Amino acid sequence: MAKDGVDMDYIEKARHSLAHVLARAVCELFEDVKLGIGPAIDNGFYYDFDLPHVIKEEDFPKIEQRMMEIIAADEAFAGRTLDKPEEIFATDPYKMELIGEFRQRGDEITAYDLGGFCDLCAGPHVESTRMLRSWGFTIASVAGAYWRGSSDRPMLQRIYVYAFPSRQELKKYQQFLEEAKKRDHRKLGRELDLFDVFEEGPGFPFYFPKGMVLRNVLEDFWRKRHTESGYQEIRTPIILNRDLWHRSGHWDHYKDNMYTTQIDEADFAVKPMNCPGAMLVFKRKLHSYRDLPQRLGELGLVHRHELSGALHGLMRVRNFTQDDAHIFMTPEQVKDEIEAVINLVGSFYTTFGLEYKLELSTRPEDSMGTDEQWNTAIAALKEVLDKSGKEYVINEGDGAFYGPKIDFHITDCIGRTWQCATIQLDFQMPERFNLSYIGADNEKHRPVMIHHVVFGSLERFMAVITEHFAGKFPFWLAPVQIGVVPVHTDHEGYAQQITAQLREAGYRVNIDTSDGTMGNKIKSFRHEMLPYIVILGEKEMESGTISLRTRSGVQINGIGLDGFMAMCSKMEREYAQELIEEI
Repeated sequence: MAKDGVDMDYIEKARHSLAHVLARAVCELFEDVKLGIGPAIDNGFYYDFDLPHVIKEEDFPKIEQRMMEIIAADEAFAGRTLDKPEEIFATDPYKMELIGEFRQRGDEITAYDLGGFCDLCAGPHVESTRMLRSWGFTIASVAGAYWRGSSDRPMLQRIYVYAFPSRQELKKYQQFLEEAKKRDHRKLGRELDLFDVFEEGPGFPFYFPKGMVLRNVLEDFWRKRHTESGYQEIRTPIILNRDLWHRSGHWDHYKDNMYTTQIDEADFAVKPMNCPGAMLVFKRKLHSYRDLPQRLGELGLVHRHELSGALHGLMRVRNFTQDDAHIFMTPEQVKDEIEAVINLVGSFYTTFGLEYKLELSTRPEDSMGTDEQWNTAIAALKEVLDKSGKEYVINEGDGAFYGPKIDFHITDCIGRTWQCATIQLDFQMPERFNLSYIGADNEKHRPVMIHHVVFGSLERFMAVITEHFAGKFPFWLAPVQIGVVPVHTDHEGYAQQITAQLREAGYRVNIDTSDGTMGNKIKSFRHEMLPYIVILGEKEMESGTISLRTRSGVQINGIGLDGFMAMCSKMEREYAQELIEEI
Protein backbone atom coordinates (compact mmCIF):
# COMPACT_ATOMS: atom_id res chain seq x y z
CA MET A 1 0.00 0.00 0.00
CA ALA A 2 1.39 3.39 -1.01
CA LYS A 3 0.64 6.63 0.81
CA ASP A 4 1.86 9.91 -0.71
CA GLY A 5 4.33 7.91 -2.79
CA VAL A 6 5.71 5.95 0.18
CA ASP A 7 5.53 2.16 0.36
CA MET A 8 3.83 1.81 3.75
CA ASP A 9 4.02 -1.99 3.66
CA TYR A 10 7.81 -1.78 3.44
CA ILE A 11 7.93 0.89 6.17
CA GLU A 12 5.91 -1.35 8.50
CA LYS A 13 8.06 -4.37 7.65
CA ALA A 14 11.28 -2.45 8.38
CA ARG A 15 9.96 -1.06 11.66
CA HIS A 16 8.89 -4.52 12.78
CA SER A 17 12.34 -5.81 11.88
CA LEU A 18 13.90 -3.07 14.00
CA ALA A 19 11.66 -4.19 16.88
CA HIS A 20 13.39 -7.60 16.72
CA VAL A 21 16.76 -5.85 16.71
CA LEU A 22 15.70 -3.97 19.86
CA ALA A 23 14.50 -7.16 21.55
CA ARG A 24 17.79 -8.91 20.80
CA ALA A 25 19.80 -5.91 22.09
CA VAL A 26 17.86 -5.82 25.38
CA CYS A 27 18.27 -9.60 25.83
CA GLU A 28 22.02 -9.31 25.31
CA LEU A 29 22.46 -6.33 27.63
CA PHE A 30 20.27 -7.40 30.57
CA GLU A 31 19.61 -10.63 32.46
CA ASP A 32 16.39 -12.62 32.93
CA VAL A 33 14.50 -10.89 30.08
CA LYS A 34 11.04 -12.14 29.13
CA LEU A 35 9.46 -10.86 25.92
CA GLY A 36 5.99 -9.55 25.22
CA ILE A 37 5.17 -8.25 21.73
CA GLY A 38 6.75 -5.63 19.44
CA PRO A 39 4.54 -4.22 16.68
CA ALA A 40 5.19 -1.39 14.25
CA ILE A 41 3.16 1.77 14.94
CA ASP A 42 2.92 5.23 13.42
CA ASN A 43 6.33 6.91 13.54
CA GLY A 44 8.16 3.82 14.83
CA PHE A 45 7.53 0.77 16.98
CA TYR A 46 7.51 -0.50 20.55
CA TYR A 47 8.42 -3.67 22.38
CA ASP A 48 7.16 -4.89 25.78
CA PHE A 49 9.64 -6.43 28.22
CA ASP A 50 9.46 -8.12 31.60
CA LEU A 51 12.85 -7.87 33.33
CA PRO A 52 14.09 -7.09 36.83
CA HIS A 53 16.18 -4.13 35.66
CA VAL A 54 14.21 -0.86 35.37
CA ILE A 55 15.02 0.68 32.00
CA LYS A 56 15.99 4.32 32.49
CA GLU A 57 16.96 7.14 30.16
CA GLU A 58 20.65 6.56 30.90
CA ASP A 59 20.23 3.05 29.41
CA PHE A 60 19.05 4.41 26.06
CA PRO A 61 22.51 5.11 24.51
CA LYS A 62 23.90 1.62 25.20
CA ILE A 63 20.74 -0.04 23.86
CA GLU A 64 20.89 2.10 20.70
CA GLN A 65 24.63 1.35 20.32
CA ARG A 66 24.03 -2.40 20.55
CA MET A 67 21.22 -2.11 17.96
CA MET A 68 23.60 -0.33 15.56
CA GLU A 69 26.22 -3.05 16.07
CA ILE A 70 23.67 -5.77 15.23
CA ILE A 71 22.58 -3.85 12.13
CA ALA A 72 26.19 -3.31 11.00
CA ALA A 73 26.88 -7.06 11.27
CA ASP A 74 24.56 -7.81 8.32
CA GLU A 75 22.49 -10.42 10.17
CA ALA A 76 19.79 -12.25 8.19
CA PHE A 77 16.14 -12.57 9.28
CA ALA A 78 15.36 -16.25 8.83
CA GLY A 79 11.79 -17.49 9.23
CA ARG A 80 10.88 -21.06 10.13
CA THR A 81 7.93 -23.18 11.27
CA LEU A 82 8.18 -24.55 14.82
CA ASP A 83 6.98 -28.07 15.56
CA LYS A 84 8.02 -27.90 19.22
CA PRO A 85 8.00 -24.18 20.16
CA GLU A 86 7.94 -25.08 23.88
CA GLU A 87 11.57 -26.17 23.62
CA ILE A 88 12.58 -22.60 22.75
CA PHE A 89 10.11 -20.52 24.79
CA ALA A 90 9.47 -22.73 27.86
CA THR A 91 10.83 -20.10 30.28
CA ASP A 92 8.84 -17.20 28.77
CA PRO A 93 5.23 -17.18 30.10
CA TYR A 94 4.11 -14.52 27.61
CA LYS A 95 5.27 -16.45 24.55
CA MET A 96 3.85 -19.65 26.00
CA GLU A 97 0.45 -17.98 26.40
CA LEU A 98 0.51 -16.94 22.73
CA ILE A 99 1.61 -20.43 21.68
CA GLY A 100 -1.33 -21.93 23.59
CA GLU A 101 -3.75 -19.63 21.75
CA PHE A 102 -2.20 -20.49 18.36
CA ARG A 103 -2.56 -24.21 19.09
CA GLN A 104 -6.17 -23.78 20.17
CA ARG A 105 -6.99 -22.04 16.88
CA GLY A 106 -4.99 -24.56 14.89
CA ASP A 107 -2.64 -21.86 13.55
CA GLU A 108 0.82 -22.60 12.23
CA ILE A 109 3.48 -21.48 14.74
CA THR A 110 6.37 -19.59 13.18
CA ALA A 111 9.45 -17.77 14.43
CA TYR A 112 12.26 -15.63 13.04
CA ASP A 113 15.94 -16.04 13.86
CA LEU A 114 18.30 -13.08 13.98
CA GLY A 115 21.77 -14.43 14.68
CA GLY A 116 21.42 -16.44 17.87
CA PHE A 117 18.18 -14.67 18.80
CA CYS A 118 14.81 -16.31 18.09
CA ASP A 119 11.42 -14.63 18.49
CA LEU A 120 7.90 -15.94 17.96
CA CYS A 121 6.65 -14.07 14.89
CA ALA A 122 4.50 -14.38 11.75
CA GLY A 123 6.65 -11.83 9.85
CA PRO A 124 7.30 -10.51 7.34
CA HIS A 125 10.75 -8.95 7.80
CA VAL A 126 13.39 -7.36 5.65
CA GLU A 127 15.94 -9.78 4.22
CA SER A 128 18.88 -8.63 6.35
CA THR A 129 19.84 -5.97 8.88
CA ARG A 130 21.97 -4.32 6.17
CA MET A 131 18.68 -3.03 4.73
CA LEU A 132 18.22 -1.05 7.97
CA ARG A 133 21.59 0.74 7.86
CA SER A 134 20.17 3.93 6.34
CA TRP A 135 17.38 4.13 8.91
CA GLY A 136 17.33 6.74 11.64
CA PHE A 137 15.99 5.62 15.01
CA THR A 138 16.11 6.74 18.62
CA ILE A 139 14.49 5.50 21.83
CA ALA A 140 11.72 7.92 22.69
CA SER A 141 10.52 6.76 26.08
CA VAL A 142 9.70 3.90 28.42
CA ALA A 143 6.22 3.47 29.88
CA GLY A 144 4.35 0.88 31.89
CA ALA A 145 1.95 -1.30 29.90
CA TYR A 146 -0.25 -4.13 31.16
CA TRP A 147 0.18 -7.42 29.33
CA ARG A 148 -2.64 -7.71 26.77
CA GLY A 149 -3.98 -4.35 27.97
CA SER A 150 -5.61 -5.80 31.10
CA SER A 151 -5.06 -4.25 34.54
CA ASP A 152 -5.39 -7.78 35.99
CA ARG A 153 -2.23 -8.86 34.13
CA PRO A 154 1.48 -8.12 34.86
CA MET A 155 2.86 -4.65 34.21
CA LEU A 156 5.58 -4.70 31.54
CA GLN A 157 8.10 -2.08 30.43
CA ARG A 158 7.22 -0.74 26.99
CA ILE A 159 10.12 0.81 25.08
CA TYR A 160 8.94 3.23 22.38
CA VAL A 161 11.28 3.95 19.47
CA TYR A 162 10.97 6.56 16.71
CA ALA A 163 12.12 5.06 13.41
CA PHE A 164 12.28 6.52 9.88
CA PRO A 165 13.86 5.45 6.57
CA SER A 166 16.61 8.08 6.89
CA ARG A 167 18.34 10.07 9.61
CA GLN A 168 17.15 13.26 7.90
CA GLU A 169 13.52 12.13 8.26
CA LEU A 170 14.12 11.26 11.90
CA LYS A 171 15.61 14.70 12.51
CA LYS A 172 12.68 16.35 10.74
CA TYR A 173 10.26 14.40 12.94
CA GLN A 174 12.17 15.37 16.10
CA GLN A 175 11.94 19.03 15.05
CA PHE A 176 8.21 18.53 14.53
CA LEU A 177 7.93 17.11 18.06
CA GLU A 178 9.79 20.11 19.48
CA GLU A 179 7.40 22.46 17.69
CA ALA A 180 4.41 20.43 18.91
CA LYS A 181 5.80 20.60 22.46
CA LYS A 182 5.92 24.41 22.28
CA ARG A 183 2.31 24.42 21.10
CA ASP A 184 1.00 22.00 23.75
CA HIS A 185 -2.37 23.44 24.78
CA ARG A 186 -1.86 22.30 28.39
CA LYS A 187 1.32 24.40 28.62
CA LEU A 188 -0.18 27.39 26.78
CA GLY A 189 -3.42 27.13 28.76
CA ARG A 190 -1.45 27.73 31.96
CA GLU A 191 0.95 30.34 30.54
CA LEU A 192 -1.86 32.39 28.97
CA ASP A 193 -4.12 31.82 32.00
CA LEU A 194 -6.91 30.29 29.92
CA PHE A 195 -7.72 26.87 31.40
CA ASP A 196 -6.32 23.94 33.36
CA VAL A 197 -7.22 20.63 34.96
CA PHE A 198 -6.55 20.22 38.70
CA GLU A 199 -5.90 17.04 40.66
CA GLU A 200 -9.13 17.70 42.60
CA GLY A 201 -11.08 17.02 39.40
CA PRO A 202 -9.20 14.78 36.94
CA GLY A 203 -10.79 15.10 33.53
CA PHE A 204 -12.97 18.04 34.60
CA PRO A 205 -11.51 21.29 33.19
CA PHE A 206 -11.51 24.71 34.86
CA TYR A 207 -11.87 27.87 32.77
CA PHE A 208 -10.32 31.14 33.92
CA PRO A 209 -11.64 34.59 32.88
CA LYS A 210 -9.61 34.76 29.65
CA GLY A 211 -10.51 31.19 28.79
CA MET A 212 -14.18 32.02 29.25
CA VAL A 213 -13.81 34.92 26.82
CA LEU A 214 -12.39 32.52 24.23
CA ARG A 215 -15.23 30.03 24.89
CA ASN A 216 -17.86 32.74 24.60
CA VAL A 217 -16.44 34.05 21.32
CA LEU A 218 -16.56 30.51 19.89
CA GLU A 219 -20.11 29.98 21.16
CA ASP A 220 -21.24 33.31 19.70
CA PHE A 221 -19.70 32.36 16.35
CA TRP A 222 -21.47 28.98 16.49
CA ARG A 223 -24.83 30.64 17.27
CA LYS A 224 -24.45 33.18 14.47
CA ARG A 225 -23.63 30.60 11.80
CA HIS A 226 -26.35 28.17 12.92
CA THR A 227 -29.01 30.89 13.21
CA GLU A 228 -28.15 32.04 9.68
CA SER A 229 -28.61 28.43 8.54
CA GLY A 230 -32.09 28.08 10.05
CA TYR A 231 -31.35 26.37 13.38
CA GLN A 232 -33.25 27.04 16.60
CA GLU A 233 -31.34 26.68 19.88
CA ILE A 234 -32.63 24.48 22.70
CA ARG A 235 -31.34 23.27 26.07
CA THR A 236 -32.09 19.88 27.63
CA PRO A 237 -31.51 18.56 31.20
CA ILE A 238 -28.18 17.04 32.27
CA ILE A 239 -29.81 14.20 34.25
CA LEU A 240 -32.61 12.04 32.81
CA ASN A 241 -34.12 8.74 33.91
CA ARG A 242 -33.06 5.21 33.01
CA ASP A 243 -36.15 4.58 30.91
CA LEU A 244 -35.10 7.31 28.45
CA TRP A 245 -31.60 5.82 28.06
CA HIS A 246 -33.10 2.35 27.50
CA ARG A 247 -35.34 3.82 24.82
CA SER A 248 -32.40 5.52 23.10
CA GLY A 249 -30.26 2.39 23.29
CA HIS A 250 -27.49 4.07 25.28
CA TRP A 251 -28.13 2.03 28.44
CA ASP A 252 -27.50 -1.17 26.50
CA HIS A 253 -24.68 0.05 24.25
CA TYR A 254 -22.92 2.74 26.32
CA LYS A 255 -23.65 2.16 30.03
CA ASP A 256 -20.01 1.57 31.03
CA ASN A 257 -19.21 5.14 29.94
CA MET A 258 -22.14 6.73 31.79
CA TYR A 259 -22.35 8.22 35.27
CA THR A 260 -25.47 7.00 37.08
CA THR A 261 -27.30 8.04 40.23
CA GLN A 262 -30.54 7.44 42.09
CA ILE A 263 -33.27 10.00 42.63
CA ASP A 264 -36.42 9.05 44.62
CA GLU A 265 -35.29 5.40 44.49
CA ALA A 266 -35.28 5.44 40.68
CA ASP A 267 -32.24 5.09 38.38
CA PHE A 268 -31.06 8.16 36.49
CA ALA A 269 -28.01 8.88 34.32
CA VAL A 270 -25.98 11.99 33.64
CA LYS A 271 -26.30 12.44 29.90
CA PRO A 272 -23.35 11.28 27.78
CA MET A 273 -25.07 12.66 24.67
CA ASN A 274 -27.68 15.30 23.90
CA CYS A 275 -29.66 13.32 21.32
CA PRO A 276 -32.44 11.77 23.51
CA GLY A 277 -33.34 15.18 24.92
CA ALA A 278 -33.76 16.54 21.40
CA MET A 279 -36.11 13.61 20.63
CA LEU A 280 -38.38 14.69 23.50
CA VAL A 281 -38.33 18.31 22.31
CA PHE A 282 -39.44 17.27 18.81
CA LYS A 283 -42.04 14.84 20.15
CA ARG A 284 -43.76 17.39 22.40
CA LYS A 285 -46.22 18.31 19.65
CA LEU A 286 -47.54 17.08 16.32
CA HIS A 287 -45.71 18.32 13.21
CA SER A 288 -46.82 18.70 9.62
CA TYR A 289 -44.56 17.91 6.67
CA ARG A 290 -44.72 21.67 6.03
CA ASP A 291 -42.81 22.21 9.32
CA LEU A 292 -39.89 20.09 8.11
CA PRO A 293 -36.98 20.15 8.09
CA GLN A 294 -36.81 21.22 11.70
CA ARG A 295 -33.25 22.08 12.75
CA LEU A 296 -32.48 22.14 16.49
CA GLY A 297 -29.10 23.05 17.95
CA GLU A 298 -27.77 22.67 21.49
CA LEU A 299 -24.55 23.55 23.26
CA GLY A 300 -25.06 20.76 25.78
CA LEU A 301 -22.82 19.75 28.66
CA VAL A 302 -22.27 15.97 28.64
CA HIS A 303 -20.34 13.60 30.91
CA ARG A 304 -18.56 10.39 29.93
CA HIS A 305 -16.47 8.12 32.09
CA GLU A 306 -13.00 7.93 30.55
CA LEU A 307 -10.20 5.84 32.02
CA SER A 308 -7.66 7.99 33.88
CA GLY A 309 -4.85 6.87 31.57
CA ALA A 310 -6.72 8.22 28.53
CA LEU A 311 -7.23 11.75 29.92
CA HIS A 312 -5.24 14.46 28.13
CA GLY A 313 -5.75 18.16 28.88
CA LEU A 314 -8.83 19.40 26.99
CA MET A 315 -8.36 16.79 24.26
CA ARG A 316 -9.78 13.93 26.35
CA VAL A 317 -11.93 14.93 29.31
CA ARG A 318 -14.82 13.58 31.35
CA ASN A 319 -17.18 16.51 30.88
CA PHE A 320 -17.41 18.67 27.80
CA THR A 321 -19.80 20.75 25.73
CA GLN A 322 -21.01 19.17 22.50
CA ASP A 323 -22.37 21.51 19.85
CA ASP A 324 -25.05 19.04 18.86
CA ALA A 325 -27.54 19.74 16.14
CA HIS A 326 -30.46 17.51 15.17
CA ILE A 327 -32.38 17.81 11.93
CA PHE A 328 -35.78 16.13 11.63
CA MET A 329 -36.89 15.76 8.00
CA THR A 330 -38.80 13.82 5.39
CA PRO A 331 -36.93 11.09 3.44
CA GLU A 332 -37.01 13.34 0.36
CA GLN A 333 -35.10 16.08 2.19
CA VAL A 334 -32.20 13.90 3.38
CA LYS A 335 -29.71 14.56 0.58
CA ASP A 336 -30.24 18.33 0.51
CA GLU A 337 -29.83 18.54 4.28
CA ILE A 338 -26.63 16.47 4.30
CA GLU A 339 -25.20 18.65 1.54
CA ALA A 340 -26.09 21.79 3.52
CA VAL A 341 -24.39 20.43 6.66
CA ILE A 342 -21.22 19.55 4.72
CA ASN A 343 -21.14 23.14 3.44
CA LEU A 344 -21.79 24.53 6.93
CA VAL A 345 -18.91 22.55 8.43
CA GLY A 346 -16.62 23.53 5.57
CA SER A 347 -17.37 27.22 6.10
CA PHE A 348 -16.54 26.88 9.82
CA TYR A 349 -13.15 25.29 9.24
CA THR A 350 -12.21 27.70 6.45
CA THR A 351 -12.75 30.56 8.91
CA PHE A 352 -10.08 29.07 11.20
CA GLY A 353 -7.70 28.29 8.35
CA LEU A 354 -8.09 24.54 8.86
CA GLU A 355 -7.98 22.12 5.94
CA TYR A 356 -9.94 18.90 6.24
CA LYS A 357 -10.50 15.44 4.76
CA LEU A 358 -13.67 13.35 4.79
CA GLU A 359 -14.29 9.78 5.92
CA LEU A 360 -17.45 7.71 5.51
CA SER A 361 -17.91 5.18 8.34
CA THR A 362 -20.23 2.21 7.78
CA ARG A 363 -22.19 -0.24 9.94
CA PRO A 364 -20.45 -1.55 13.08
CA GLU A 365 -20.97 -5.05 14.49
CA ASP A 366 -22.83 -3.67 17.53
CA SER A 367 -25.64 -1.85 15.74
CA MET A 368 -29.41 -1.41 15.66
CA GLY A 369 -31.75 -1.59 12.66
CA THR A 370 -32.31 -3.60 9.51
CA ASP A 371 -29.98 -4.20 6.58
CA GLU A 372 -32.34 -2.21 4.36
CA GLN A 373 -32.21 0.84 6.64
CA TRP A 374 -28.43 0.74 6.84
CA ASN A 375 -27.99 0.24 3.11
CA THR A 376 -30.33 3.15 2.37
CA ALA A 377 -28.55 5.43 4.84
CA ILE A 378 -25.04 4.56 3.58
CA ALA A 379 -26.13 5.01 -0.06
CA ALA A 380 -27.57 8.47 0.73
CA LEU A 381 -24.34 9.66 2.39
CA LYS A 382 -22.23 8.22 -0.41
CA GLU A 383 -24.33 9.88 -3.11
CA VAL A 384 -23.99 13.31 -1.49
CA LEU A 385 -20.23 12.88 -1.05
CA ASP A 386 -19.84 11.80 -4.68
CA LYS A 387 -21.89 14.80 -5.84
CA SER A 388 -19.79 17.19 -3.73
CA GLY A 389 -16.65 16.27 -5.65
CA LYS A 390 -14.72 16.12 -2.38
CA GLU A 391 -12.34 13.23 -1.83
CA TYR A 392 -13.23 10.78 0.93
CA VAL A 393 -12.22 7.37 2.24
CA ILE A 394 -14.50 4.60 3.50
CA ASN A 395 -13.91 3.38 7.06
CA GLU A 396 -15.69 0.04 7.22
CA GLY A 397 -17.50 -0.82 10.45
CA ASP A 398 -16.81 2.42 12.35
CA GLY A 399 -20.25 4.03 12.24
CA ALA A 400 -22.38 4.84 15.29
CA PHE A 401 -24.57 2.01 16.61
CA TYR A 402 -27.65 3.78 15.21
CA GLY A 403 -26.38 4.91 11.79
CA PRO A 404 -23.50 5.58 9.37
CA LYS A 405 -21.56 8.84 9.59
CA ILE A 406 -19.29 11.26 7.79
CA ASP A 407 -16.27 12.36 9.85
CA PHE A 408 -14.20 15.47 9.18
CA HIS A 409 -10.48 15.15 9.90
CA ILE A 410 -8.93 18.61 10.14
CA THR A 411 -5.24 19.35 9.60
CA ASP A 412 -3.48 22.00 11.69
CA CYS A 413 -0.61 24.22 10.60
CA ILE A 414 2.08 21.67 11.50
CA GLY A 415 0.38 18.79 9.74
CA ARG A 416 -1.37 16.97 12.60
CA THR A 417 -4.87 15.65 12.02
CA TRP A 418 -7.79 15.82 14.44
CA GLN A 419 -11.28 14.36 14.17
CA CYS A 420 -13.86 16.97 15.19
CA ALA A 421 -17.01 17.35 13.07
CA THR A 422 -19.28 14.44 12.27
CA ILE A 423 -22.57 13.97 10.40
CA GLN A 424 -24.65 10.92 11.37
CA LEU A 425 -27.71 9.76 9.49
CA ASP A 426 -30.18 7.99 11.77
CA PHE A 427 -33.28 5.89 10.97
CA GLN A 428 -33.25 4.22 14.41
CA MET A 429 -33.89 6.95 17.00
CA PRO A 430 -37.09 8.24 15.36
CA GLU A 431 -38.39 4.67 15.45
CA ARG A 432 -37.36 3.99 19.05
CA PHE A 433 -38.99 7.24 20.18
CA ASN A 434 -42.02 6.73 17.93
CA LEU A 435 -41.58 10.13 16.27
CA SER A 436 -43.96 11.10 13.51
CA TYR A 437 -45.24 13.91 11.29
CA ILE A 438 -48.39 14.36 9.25
CA GLY A 439 -47.66 14.01 5.54
CA ALA A 440 -49.37 15.53 2.52
CA ASP A 441 -51.65 12.47 2.49
CA ASN A 442 -52.85 13.39 5.99
CA GLU A 443 -51.30 10.17 7.36
CA LYS A 444 -48.58 9.73 9.99
CA HIS A 445 -45.03 9.18 8.71
CA ARG A 446 -41.68 8.52 10.38
CA PRO A 447 -39.13 11.36 10.08
CA VAL A 448 -35.46 10.76 9.33
CA MET A 449 -32.81 12.33 11.55
CA ILE A 450 -29.37 13.85 11.12
CA HIS A 451 -27.12 14.30 14.14
CA HIS A 452 -24.17 16.59 13.56
CA VAL A 453 -21.49 18.52 15.40
CA VAL A 454 -19.04 21.07 14.01
CA PHE A 455 -16.69 21.75 16.90
CA GLY A 456 -17.37 18.20 18.10
CA SER A 457 -16.40 18.99 21.63
CA LEU A 458 -15.92 22.68 22.39
CA GLU A 459 -13.11 21.72 24.76
CA ARG A 460 -11.29 19.63 22.16
CA PHE A 461 -11.71 22.34 19.52
CA MET A 462 -10.28 24.94 21.91
CA ALA A 463 -7.27 22.68 22.44
CA VAL A 464 -6.85 22.22 18.68
CA ILE A 465 -6.95 25.92 17.82
CA THR A 466 -4.74 26.83 20.79
CA GLU A 467 -2.09 24.52 19.34
CA HIS A 468 -2.87 25.48 15.73
CA PHE A 469 -2.30 29.18 16.47
CA ALA A 470 0.36 28.45 19.15
CA GLY A 471 -1.57 30.81 21.45
CA LYS A 472 -1.31 33.66 18.89
CA PHE A 473 -5.04 33.85 18.25
CA PRO A 474 -6.43 35.97 15.39
CA PHE A 475 -7.70 39.37 16.45
CA TRP A 476 -11.37 38.31 16.50
CA LEU A 477 -10.61 35.31 18.76
CA ALA A 478 -8.00 36.79 21.11
CA PRO A 479 -9.21 36.89 24.76
CA VAL A 480 -7.48 40.27 25.11
CA GLN A 481 -7.16 42.06 21.78
CA ILE A 482 -5.35 45.25 22.74
CA GLY A 483 -2.99 46.25 25.55
CA VAL A 484 -2.60 49.94 26.44
CA VAL A 485 0.72 51.21 27.84
CA PRO A 486 1.15 54.78 29.12
CA VAL A 487 4.83 55.75 28.93
CA HIS A 488 4.75 57.67 32.27
CA THR A 489 2.17 58.44 34.94
CA ASP A 490 1.63 61.83 33.21
CA HIS A 491 0.12 59.98 30.29
CA GLU A 492 -2.28 57.77 32.25
CA GLY A 493 -5.24 60.10 31.82
CA TYR A 494 -4.89 60.01 28.03
CA ALA A 495 -4.40 56.22 28.20
CA GLN A 496 -7.62 55.84 30.23
CA GLN A 497 -9.45 57.96 27.64
CA ILE A 498 -8.20 55.81 24.73
CA THR A 499 -9.01 52.62 26.66
CA ALA A 500 -12.56 53.80 27.33
CA GLN A 501 -13.12 54.60 23.63
CA LEU A 502 -11.81 51.19 22.55
CA ARG A 503 -13.97 49.38 25.10
CA GLU A 504 -17.02 51.42 24.11
CA ALA A 505 -16.43 50.25 20.53
CA GLY A 506 -16.62 46.66 21.83
CA TYR A 507 -12.95 45.66 21.89
CA ARG A 508 -11.34 43.62 24.65
CA VAL A 509 -8.73 45.92 26.16
CA ASN A 510 -6.40 45.84 29.18
CA ILE A 511 -4.50 48.88 30.41
CA ASP A 512 -1.31 48.63 32.48
CA THR A 513 -1.04 51.49 34.98
CA SER A 514 1.35 49.65 37.29
CA ASP A 515 4.61 51.15 38.56
CA GLY A 516 6.69 49.11 36.09
CA THR A 517 8.75 50.59 33.28
CA MET A 518 7.31 50.99 29.80
CA GLY A 519 9.63 48.22 28.59
CA ASN A 520 8.42 45.77 31.22
CA LYS A 521 4.77 46.59 30.48
CA ILE A 522 5.28 45.94 26.77
CA LYS A 523 7.17 42.74 27.58
CA SER A 524 4.32 41.55 29.78
CA PHE A 525 1.70 42.14 27.07
CA ARG A 526 3.93 40.45 24.47
CA HIS A 527 4.22 37.43 26.77
CA GLU A 528 0.40 37.26 26.71
CA MET A 529 0.62 37.25 22.87
CA LEU A 530 -1.74 40.21 22.48
CA PRO A 531 -2.37 41.15 18.83
CA TYR A 532 -1.74 44.87 19.40
CA ILE A 533 -0.11 47.06 22.03
CA VAL A 534 -1.05 50.77 22.04
CA ILE A 535 1.79 52.95 23.40
CA LEU A 536 0.93 56.47 24.57
CA GLY A 537 3.49 59.12 25.46
CA GLU A 538 3.92 62.88 25.23
CA LYS A 539 4.00 63.01 21.44
CA GLU A 540 0.82 60.96 21.09
CA MET A 541 -0.98 62.94 23.78
CA GLU A 542 -0.13 66.27 22.11
CA SER A 543 -1.15 65.12 18.62
CA GLY A 544 -4.19 63.10 19.71
CA THR A 545 -2.78 59.97 18.04
CA ILE A 546 -1.56 56.55 19.12
CA SER A 547 1.54 54.46 18.45
CA LEU A 548 1.07 50.81 17.80
CA ARG A 549 3.19 47.70 18.17
CA THR A 550 1.98 44.51 16.52
CA ARG A 551 2.49 41.01 17.88
CA SER A 552 5.36 40.43 15.43
CA GLY A 553 7.14 43.58 16.65
CA VAL A 554 6.22 45.98 13.82
CA GLN A 555 6.00 49.58 15.09
CA ILE A 556 3.44 52.03 13.60
CA ASN A 557 3.70 55.58 14.97
CA GLY A 558 1.34 58.55 15.04
CA ILE A 559 -1.88 57.04 13.70
CA GLY A 560 -5.43 58.14 14.40
CA LEU A 561 -7.62 56.11 16.76
CA ASP A 562 -10.48 56.09 14.24
CA GLY A 563 -8.21 54.55 11.59
CA PHE A 564 -7.04 51.88 14.03
CA MET A 565 -10.60 51.01 15.05
CA ALA A 566 -11.68 50.81 11.39
CA MET A 567 -8.84 48.34 10.84
CA CYS A 568 -9.94 46.31 13.88
CA SER A 569 -13.54 46.35 12.67
CA LYS A 570 -12.45 44.98 9.29
CA MET A 571 -10.55 42.08 10.92
CA GLU A 572 -13.52 41.18 13.13
CA ARG A 573 -16.03 41.48 10.30
CA GLU A 574 -13.97 39.28 7.99
CA TYR A 575 -12.74 36.86 10.70
CA ALA A 576 -9.22 37.66 9.49
CA GLN A 577 -6.57 35.08 10.39
CA GLU A 578 -3.66 37.50 9.90
CA LEU A 579 -3.09 40.81 11.67
CA ILE A 580 -3.01 44.00 9.63
CA GLU A 581 0.44 45.47 10.19
CA GLU A 582 0.24 48.69 8.20
CA ILE A 583 -2.28 51.51 7.97
